[in-house]
Amino acid sequence: MAAANPNPNLSTSDGAKVYRYKAVPMSPFEDPLPDYMNLLGMIFSMCGLMLKMKWAAWASIYCAFISFANARASDDAKQLFSSFLLSVSSVVMSYLQNPQPMGNLFT
Repeated sequence: MAAANPNPNLSTSDGAKVYRYKAVPMSPFEDPLPDYMNLLGMIFSMCGLMLKMKWAAWASIYCAFISFANARASDDAKQLFSSFLLSVSSVVMSYLQNPQPMGNLFT
């Protein structure tokens, strides 16, 4: 009586060839950061334009820069450009409506 094979997957008693498993290389991980920053920048821009919040307008420019810096080469340039222009127009309109410097947020 033959000893039982502890791993039945490696059994070659029937003459079948055993192949070593090779992991399939994964596709490049798509970073969602540019998309999130683009969306967040648009939300901040709208808050800056509609609610006249200067800090939100400046935050939208910050988000637009981050979105542009982390964008892939295959991303649509028109969307990045329009997001950046929306952010800049938010800051410009905020200061045209109220030219006073931005006050301290926590006082």
